[in-house]
Amino acid sequence: MSSERPTAEELRQGITVEIVQGDQDVQSEDQEPIVGEIGTIYGDDPKGPEVELKSGVVGHVQSVVADE
Repeated sequence: MSSERPTAEELRQGITVEIVQGDQDVQSEDQEPIVGEIGTIYGDDPKGPEVELKSGVVGHVQSVVADE
């Protein structure tokens, strides 16, 4: 996968990603993204693929976290 935002088709359950919650204020762009493993993939969205992490947090994928 490239460093660009992935599509929903490129994502799989269990992949670690960085997300931004859909209900975040526009002014809160300085906040760090949330990192977690994908539990459910809902589909593509202009803001990025919408997913639910295994922790229960829902948001839009910004990037895939590289394996270390």
